Amino acid sequence: MRLTRSTFAAAFLFAFAACSQGGSDADAKPAATQAAVHPESGLRIIPLKVKSQSGAHAFKVEVATTAQEQAKGLMFRTQMGADEGMIFVNDPPRRAAFWMRNTVIPLDIIFIGTDHRILNIAANAVPYDETPLPADGVTSGVLELNGGRAAQLGIKAGDKVSW
Repeated sequence: MRLTRSTFAAAFLFAFAACSQGGSDADAKPAATQAAVHPESGLRIIPLKVKSQSGAHAFKVEVATTAQEQAKGLMFRTQMGADEGMIFVNDPPRRAAFWMRNTVIPLDIIFIGTDHRILNIAANAVPYDETPLPADGVTSGVLELNGGRAAQLGIKAGDKVSW
């Protein structure tokens, strides 16, 4: 089959028009499916739930996954909402110990085992204290909440955490 210049030009324009229809994939996503990001840290925010004997408790937590994000954590923050926090994801699971260097607000540091059950809680960790606060075993994550929040909600060792 032989194409004339006008046939070739028409086919080219048709193909070009077909390829240029619509926007990018990012434009096509509804706003609700795009990940929320914390305005101060720039970290992704996800839902986290703690199931305890006193009921299920929902939080919106920032996710610290890289070594740099985990090293900074909640340092220099002056406030955090009652149902906010930060989860430090340990992949692969490892032993963990936290301190409060440059951390302004008291925190509950909740160590989560590989079965997603709470191993232990370092309650009301003292701001600026550099004493290591260790987990009672290997952790898949460490959750930081406002100091006293775990006791207020009845969250204890053995409770199940999902994120």
